[in-house]
Amino acid sequence: MSTTIGALLDALAEELAGPSVPPARAEARDLIAGVLDKPRFWPSAHRDDPLDAAALAAVRAAAERRRRGMPLQYAIGRAPFRHLTLAVDPRALIPRPETEMLVDLVLRAQQGGRGVVADVGTGTGAIALALAAEGAFTEVHATDISPEALALAAENLAAIPEDRRSRVRFHQGALLAPVLAALGERSCDTVVSNPPYIARSEAVQLPPLVREWEPAVALFADDEGMAVIRALVPEAARALAPGGLLAMEVDSRRADLAATAVAADGRFHDIETRLDLTGRPRFVVARRQEQ
Repeated sequence: MSTTIGALLDALAEELAGPSVPPARAEARDLIAGVLDKPRFWPSAHRDDPLDAAALAAVRAAAERRRRGMPLQYAIGRAPFRHLTLAVDPRALIPRPETEMLVDLVLRAQQGGRGVVADVGTGTGAIALALAAEGAFTEVHATDISPEALALAAENLAAIPEDRRSRVRFHQGALLAPVLAALGERSCDTVVSNPPYIARSEAVQLPPLVREWEPAVALFADDEGMAVIRALVPEAARALAPGGLLAMEVDSRRADLAATAVAADGRFHDIETRLDLTGRPRFVVARRQEQ
């Protein structure tokens, strides 16, 4: 006899109940919807629908991963990002809603996109792939120091329309070095990044779902969280064409420090911090000075 969606939802809510998975019924619903690639509230509206053996096994396996404390997105194996559905696993950070705002910021500032854009620390490829899918950039370069993260980003290339995929190039290496090598004498029109910006001393303050599962190389930076940002700014100044855009997602506690680092370089103007949906300073944007 087949299992119904409702019976599975009730069973998983009971199995997942506990301090590591609150609230369990919502988690059970989201887990079923995620594995089956359905809208969030679909399981609640389709309680009487039967579930075949393969789907049941997939949901059960994901539920077991979640019960062990794995983040929901990793347990499911994918996560939404803007108009895309991306494969996610512990090789890269789980894409956040704040980063969707960074994509919006770039598209607005660059009037829908033009020329060459470089995404530094691409992780799952979320920023680069969203810009390739939604923007008019002719080339989208995505870098990461982690070859494992780049492999995941390359898998996610299939998430964007086929006619946009040839615009995307992946590079393994630190910051903008591989992009500068690939472009030669050419420049970028946009540099965008969601770099590591958490101080190592702050690890204990992070939720266990983040601290114990997401890759440390993508979370933490030396120099009290500022090392990668301070290294990226002069490389961006070198890579950008006159008038080019630098856009970074930063820790709200360090937004002023990040803006100061951009100003101290001396090659940027129109330096601003922008707020996220909670009203916290989350983004730093600037333009490369005319030469």
